[in-house]
Amino acid sequence: MPTTTVPRGNMESLLILHAVAAVCAPALVRRLGRAAFLVLAAAPACGFAYTLWTALRGVPTGSSHAWAPVLGLDLAFRADALGVLMMALVTGVGALVLVYCSRYFDADEEGLGRFGGVLVAFAGAMLGLVVADNLLLLYVFWELTTVFSYLLIGHDPRSRQARRAATQALTVTAAGGLAMLAGMVVLGEAAGTYRISLIVADPPSGALVPAAVVLLLAGALSKSAIFPFSMWLPAAMAAPTPVSAYLHAAAMVKAGVYLLARFGPAFGTLPVWRAVAVPLGLLTMLLAGWRALREYDLKRLLAYGTVSQLGFMTVLFGAGTGDTALAGVAMLLAHGLFKASLFLVVGVIDHATGTRDLRELSGLWRAAPWLCAVAAVATVSMAGIPPTLGFVGKEAAFEALLTDPVVLVVVVAGSALTVAYSARFLWGGFGGAPGTTAHPSVAATFAPPALLAVLGVALAPFASGHGRAMEGYIVTFPGTGHVHLALWTGAVVPLLLSAVALCGGALLFAAGGLVERLGRVLRVVDSGRVYWALMRGLERFSLQLTGVTQRGSLTDYLMIAFVSVAGIGVFAALYGPMPDLHLDVVSWTRPEQSLVGALVVATAVLAPRIRTHIVLALVAGLTGYGTALLFLVHGSPDLALTQFLTETLSLVVFVLVLRRLPLGPREGRPRVPLVVRLGLGVVSGVVVTLAGMLAVSARQAPPAGALIPEAAREAGAANAVSALLVDIRAWDTMGESSVLVVLTLGVTSLVFLRRRAYTLERPSGERAPERGPHWLAATLPTGERAAVLEIVARLIFHTVLLISVFLLFTGHSAVGGGFAGGIVAGLALVIRYLAGGRYELALAVPAHAGVLIGFGLLLSTVTALCGLVFSGTPLTMLSADVEVPLVGTLHLSTVLLFDVGVYAAVVGMVQDFLRSLGAELDRQIEEEGR
Repeated sequence: MPTTTVPRGNMESLLILHAVAAVCAPALVRRLGRAAFLVLAAAPACGFAYTLWTALRGVPTGSSHAWAPVLGLDLAFRADALGVLMMALVTGVGALVLVYCSRYFDADEEGLGRFGGVLVAFAGAMLGLVVADNLLLLYVFWELTTVFSYLLIGHDPRSRQARRAATQALTVTAAGGLAMLAGMVVLGEAAGTYRISLIVADPPSGALVPAAVVLLLAGALSKSAIFPFSMWLPAAMAAPTPVSAYLHAAAMVKAGVYLLARFGPAFGTLPVWRAVAVPLGLLTMLLAGWRALREYDLKRLLAYGTVSQLGFMTVLFGAGTGDTALAGVAMLLAHGLFKASLFLVVGVIDHATGTRDLRELSGLWRAAPWLCAVAAVATVSMAGIPPTLGFVGKEAAFEALLTDPVVLVVVVAGSALTVAYSARFLWGGFGGAPGTTAHPSVAATFAPPALLAVLGVALAPFASGHGRAMEGYIVTFPGTGHVHLALWTGAVVPLLLSAVALCGGALLFAAGGLVERLGRVLRVVDSGRVYWALMRGLERFSLQLTGVTQRGSLTDYLMIAFVSVAGIGVFAALYGPMPDLHLDVVSWTRPEQSLVGALVVATAVLAPRIRTHIVLALVAGLTGYGTALLFLVHGSPDLALTQFLTETLSLVVFVLVLRRLPLGPREGRPRVPLVVRLGLGVVSGVVVTLAGMLAVSARQAPPAGALIPEAAREAGAANAVSALLVDIRAWDTMGESSVLVVLTLGVTSLVFLRRRAYTLERPSGERAPERGPHWLAATLPTGERAAVLEIVARLIFHTVLLISVFLLFTGHSAVGGGFAGGIVAGLALVIRYLAGGRYELALAVPAHAGVLIGFGLLLSTVTALCGLVFSGTPLTMLSADVEVPLVGTLHLSTVLLFDVGVYAAVVGMVQDFLRSLGAELDRQIEEEGR
């Protein structure tokens, strides 16, 4: 079926809306409290409205924008019948869960803003996952859901159980995701395209395709908690109940099943597809259903029930026929409705009674009759009893599996277990003599589960319409046309099998005590314990390996690196053909180059003979300054300025760190002989130089450098270097900025011995100046002050800041840019810190380092999205000439916004270095001196 192109930016706009809502969530919560969740619910609600509009307009629809065409990566989105079904679940349940959160959490709940932002971000990532029409783009959203689920499960950082569960979920699903990525790359290369719709329409063939399908299944099965990856989902019940209702019922755990459903038409006929998916799905359905009969925590009972139902859906989509797929999409919808409703009901029970233990609950049907009614309706659908959507899906599954008796018998047994644990849930939560008292629930916590439960019944009579809506998807499977969705299809055998499952489940529930005892006897191994045993073994092995290979000596590490480089060069020279170099080697073009080069060489030769660390850092810095001079005399002022500034900042960092180290090498520690060090240095330098020369001489295409000036003019820039960084190669700049931020946060976090504070220290009364003239707001203690430095800091601070702003604004037309300006501003902060100490640093910067870094990355990202929205390509820089009265023509460009983002991020990183390597080390030194 041809794809209808939707108006440009519709799907992308929904994703951007979720991102904006996620970013604004902390501020909204601070302003509105928990009522902010009602505002945040607007994002998925808009997504649900768009889903309805798409369904009425007709599917499939799609849109595509170029992103990285060379890599086969584009922003391709497509909504067919399966995609619309998943969109409805993701957005509809997501909006209801956010409404539920508005009264589920206490008004003074810690971290509520962060939680709201992550939950909305997860909803956006999940929405992107189900509409992505590019393998690599799908993987990006896949891993985003993994990261966000980790943050949601570990919402309470003080809970060890939550931290362990979050780590376990992250480890299992991320490992599966990496395997899936490898399979996707193989499939994309085999098919010659990464478009999912094209791959499904024309599946690739070849010897590597079965292996790629197995890797794809590994990612899907780990995400949906299919055996042997089932252990993470029950452990994830440490998360707040709204997380369980959304992620573990309607969204994240459905991602793996969705992947099976998406690629079933293409690979369902492969023997390896069925051989992996069907047996593991059947085993999961039985094991998890049996385990649910031994659980006393209502939430964990539902978790094991979810694992069992996911196994059921894996069997249906793993069978690879149109009839089983039709039953699968019915179960997909039914399960999302009844399981999300039941999780929300458990949250209400927990709030109303203070417990989820069914041994402590008794007669709750009398204290909360309406809540009991909602739970009963959802439980009936879970058990597959008419007239519910769960019954429709189960009947269709039985009918579709009549041709496979072995699978059918196991599925009927699993359905009996489903009936049994459904009865255990309902009776354990609400049955028995009156005894449990409950606080009344409010509309915001009662309406969402009630609506979901009612939909599970109200949609059942319209099941045939659901089947017709899914025809466009079902016809892509073989073996289509024998099964129809309806409350009564006229097939007697499936109805009899339902009666068998119902009776078997009733017997299992009646023999509850015997089943529990039998379960304890038959339990051979606990998958959670196996996982943690493997983790402990891996940790011990890594510690032993680290003890052997990493002795804590930076000298040893550098020696190994240099020996490796030298060894590669010697091996290539001895056993490889002699390189054919075609380079015109020029001694120098200007006399200054030879002078600067000689000074750099002399400094490098002098450095190995120095034993004092601080002097060695300064001498090594001279080589960096010499390199900057070489750039300058070679006609590269931008590179020279950046090198000068970076080298200065590096020297400051070295000095700050060296305060905690001895002045020189430890006595008695053997030093590597000077001859050996010089020899390794010379050989490594020769190898690297020859490698560079060989790479240049091996060039076959004409250099791109000649094209840069013209490209800069097209970008409206007079500075080719700036145009290269913030326009032509803006993706590289954006990626490098993100890497620098991650490295900065990682390195600086290692310095903090206590929990890292996000508030800047302010001077206390005992440290405030008492009398006499002071050039700064905060000063060092008497004896450590340097009046000259204080005066210089006071006089030049604002001037240096103005210079940094000047470099920022002139970067697109002259020497400068956001990176250079940010470093200059950071050096101004260094001056204030050196003159006044950590309290002066706190007063000099009104914003936190994290805020500056986050604002910088956000602004750069927004600039990229503006290019996507207005021109169809991310990071396309927009510009306009505006006539301003009394000023003239003013050239405006989004390049400036991008550069401002880089500027803010660099200032934040420098501030973070000063807070950790400077202020925090000062605090530690003061405490050690007391």
